[in-house]
Amino acid sequence: MQVSVSDTGGLGKRLEVAVPATEVASEVAERLKRLSRTARLKGFRPGKAPLAVITKQFGDQVRAEVVSDLMRSSFAQAVNQQNLKPAAGPRIEPIAVGPETDLKYAATFEVLPEVRVNPPDSMAIERPNAEVTEADIDAMIENMRAQRPVFTTVARAARDTDRVVIDYRTRLEGQPFEGSDATEVSVLLGSHQSMPELEAGLTGASAGEERTITAAFPANHPHKLLAGRSAELHVSIKRVEEQSLPAVDEQFFREYGVEEGGLAEMRAEVRKSMERELADLVRARIRTQVLEGLYRDNPIELPRALVEEQVQQLQIEAARRLGVREASQIPAREPFLEPARKRVALGLLMGHVVQTQGLKPDRQRLNQRLDDLIATYPNPEEARRAYQQNPEAMRALESAVLEDQVVDWALAAARVTERPMSFKELTGFGPGAQSEQQLALSSEVSAP
Repeated sequence: MQVSVSDTGGLGKRLEVAVPATEVASEVAERLKRLSRTARLKGFRPGKAPLAVITKQFGDQVRAEVVSDLMRSSFAQAVNQQNLKPAAGPRIEPIAVGPETDLKYAATFEVLPEVRVNPPDSMAIERPNAEVTEADIDAMIENMRAQRPVFTTVARAARDTDRVVIDYRTRLEGQPFEGSDATEVSVLLGSHQSMPELEAGLTGASAGEERTITAAFPANHPHKLLAGRSAELHVSIKRVEEQSLPAVDEQFFREYGVEEGGLAEMRAEVRKSMERELADLVRARIRTQVLEGLYRDNPIELPRALVEEQVQQLQIEAARRLGVREASQIPAREPFLEPARKRVALGLLMGHVVQTQGLKPDRQRLNQRLDDLIATYPNPEEARRAYQQNPEAMRALESAVLEDQVVDWALAAARVTERPMSFKELTGFGPGAQSEQQLALSSEVSAP
């Protein structure tokens, strides 16, 4: 096999490979011989057709398969011989594939860059230093009360924060349609969870009233007949319910999974949940700073193929979050270009650290991550077995653990300073707030 390599600019390479015609012919002959032992041809007993007949009927197909396989296998041998590390699959250009000539082809591809990681001793890391105070726990419990309001029927006109229960009939140009009527529908005024025209139209309404409200439905409304159109809602107000916060009592504690111990146990459980969340946020802040530092301090030339692959992955993830299903509606690529570059660069940089530092997934951390994942499942042990029997899922867990170990490696040498912060500053938590962290915390308390 003859191999020649040339640069095509940047990380690009062009590999020209020649496989002797005798090797191709030998492989074709061997495959035809094997085929002749099992082939079923009309007029011949199984495996008894003459080789010449087999060659005439299957020769072109077998040769095409051999050429394809030899291109693949010889490319792998060639890059190994030339000590090249392709970043992605090659683009193959046949040069000569005739039966009487050597098999020749060109493969163009990008190679992985040479990676160097500077010592992290110049990296400045700011570690948040916060604690959960009694006032923070008070605010969290108030927030938890707000998540489980009590509604009481009142004999007055509806106002902001009230829940109005209605029946309605929807009419398009005066005509009903399938799914146009509904009963016992609850609308929480001021929540912005319903159409603004509906909330506005119900404000000031009392039980027993009938109202007609014209509403403009958004273009992405799930009911295709209503999407992008205006319709009339003929509404019957059934009742108006006033919202109040539940008492902090035994029933409230039970609703959040605290069966015994009363308020003291409730506060202890809330504190534990908040402290876990606080620790997670501190680790996340530190991790972000370390990864930003690695990316900033170690510029690296990136294979375009890997960047483009990540751009497409980010586009797909964004489309999935937005509920987009049609290819024509996938978000444009430009906003994802820099995040994709960062993903690729950090993957290469962390891979280099893992290799040079001889890091292996820490078994204790791996088990802890798995424990944290399965804790949310109804049957944790069944979930554990499912994870352990899924190689892809376990590889993802191992990658996450290795990333944590790379962060620890950098932190051991970096210049770390403490920054005092309040729980509110770090988490964005405050009275009446409904951040993701708070909702997660309150649901965690109620977990069995």
